[in-house]
Amino acid sequence: MYSDLKQALLDLEKAGMLKRIHQEVDPYLEMAEIARQAFDCGGPALLFEKVKGSRFPAAANIFGTQERLDFLFRDTLESTQTAVLFKSNPVEFFKKPSPARLFNAATAGIRALPKKSGSIKDFEECSLADLPQVVCWPEDGGAFITLPQVATRPSESASILQTNVGMYRIQLSGNDYAAADPTKGTDAECGLHYQIKRDIARHHEKAIEEGRPLKVSIFIGGAPAHTIAAVMPMPENLSELVFAGMLAGRRFRYFIHDGYVISSDADFCILGEVAPDLKPEGPFGDHVGYYSGKHPFPYLKVKKVLCKKDAIYPFTVVGRPPKEDTLFGKFIHQITRPMVPASIPGVHAVHAVDAAGVHPLCLALGSERFRPYASRAEREPMELLKTANALLGFNQVSLSKYLMLAAKEDNPNLDVCDVPAFFEHILERIDFKRDLHFQTSTTIDTLDYTGTSLNHGSKLVIVAAGEKRRLLRNFEADLATLKLPEGFTAVKNVMNGVIAVEGAGDIQKLSNELDHWPFKENYPWVSIVTNLNEIQNIDDFLWVTFTRSDPAQDVHGLNEQVANKHWSIDAPMIVDARIKPRHQKILNVPPQVKTRAKEILKAAGIGGIT
Repeated sequence: MYSDLKQALLDLEKAGMLKRIHQEVDPYLEMAEIARQAFDCGGPALLFEKVKGSRFPAAANIFGTQERLDFLFRDTLESTQTAVLFKSNPVEFFKKPSPARLFNAATAGIRALPKKSGSIKDFEECSLADLPQVVCWPEDGGAFITLPQVATRPSESASILQTNVGMYRIQLSGNDYAAADPTKGTDAECGLHYQIKRDIARHHEKAIEEGRPLKVSIFIGGAPAHTIAAVMPMPENLSELVFAGMLAGRRFRYFIHDGYVISSDADFCILGEVAPDLKPEGPFGDHVGYYSGKHPFPYLKVKKVLCKKDAIYPFTVVGRPPKEDTLFGKFIHQITRPMVPASIPGVHAVHAVDAAGVHPLCLALGSERFRPYASRAEREPMELLKTANALLGFNQVSLSKYLMLAAKEDNPNLDVCDVPAFFEHILERIDFKRDLHFQTSTTIDTLDYTGTSLNHGSKLVIVAAGEKRRLLRNFEADLATLKLPEGFTAVKNVMNGVIAVEGAGDIQKLSNELDHWPFKENYPWVSIVTNLNEIQNIDDFLWVTFTRSDPAQDVHGLNEQVANKHWSIDAPMIVDARIKPRHQKILNVPPQVKTRAKEILKAAGIGGIT
């Protein structure tokens, strides 16, 4: 049970899971690249003892391996899982009752209650400029806090159990944000970027309706469980502080100061009010693997910045998956696995595919029981459509762009985490005249730039149930028989039933050639890409296809028809996943920064960097 970040880092060091970087490091690009390379080679957590321009040490890659996550939460993970199972599915919980299980659930429940403790005297004052100004990517709009715990309440008099804590990136510098000016009595400012479908919006809306500024507390550091809690998809009106206490094995300590909630164990606390207007925020190199652009977002008028005497500044680096936040997702799924089936009857498993950027692609396993009397040949997706609508209204799954849904009855052993097998199952069974269901002109993830404008785009639900309709193939010899029209230069197999075609040619001309291809039914998925060299494996295919296509604009097929407003095609389905002018830039780092980072890691005795 860790009371703060320093205690956890010392424990990691004692276990040989943390290395110190003794030499001074530059927070502009260098620190982030060091952290990226350490993660990529499965390296240790890092403690930067000397950060250029800041008096505070910094830590990165804290959660960068499953081994470290298991170690950090070795004493509390089981009891937390037990409590989540009890909350989400009491019937399942009591199928295997035992004194130990009941004790674990009860203990976790007690730890879940926040505890009033500490005071403002436990902190010193500092400024935003004192924090390590970590800039992760060359075209970022400034320095960002990448592991913030952003806490709000619906009102100053609200119960602590009504506190929402989320991880919304905070821009520390750049753009039009003002620095504090004591001579003029003006406050410092920082950007507050929250995406759609975030619970802070409810509190912000209430404050606007009541004509008052929303008070926001930003915690940095503290017990590692507090950071995990900030990305936990808690049910609405159930505070993340409850989960923070359970996972930490120690009740969340807090006190109230001038209407602000302050985490007693945090290393830093930034207190501020949301301004009545908006200011440009970004760009920022995001977890999808591209920059998110500069757009108007809320920002804070900072009233106070607090720090502990021995504060350590934790940060993470996001980019094209996998990165450290990939481990966050897997760890949270490990805990919350029982919640989705309990919340949506008929759902057995859900997998937001990390390699595809998380929200762009979701695979789900449901049930098809509406017509148990139907023969196998007559079975079709019916209950699955109901389930798809429920999933697109559920928590963060609602941000899915492509949702692929299969029936467990067709293959009880189908695993949503086995992407090639899941694709094969769907493509063998899909009826392209019936099983493609679009939502056009709808809301999409804020970080997805494939749509028509920020937060606007489309979704595609792909469902399949019943007998196999086609045999999938995966042979190089088949591709030699496909005549590529002008503008298309190469084709390659990706996996069973899936090919990728390179070129800038006309899609209709490619469609015409595919229509004459004898193997068109055996390869029902065709992705058109800008450069085939980008696709060296299935993860590359997933990233390119689903982060560079908007269903309504970019999905095509043979013999396209619309009947009763339903769009249908003949196989194959063609997805235009080429780079387009509306897309954002891919994230890259200058070679000299990579070389410098490698040298620093080598000097610290961290090998295996490639």
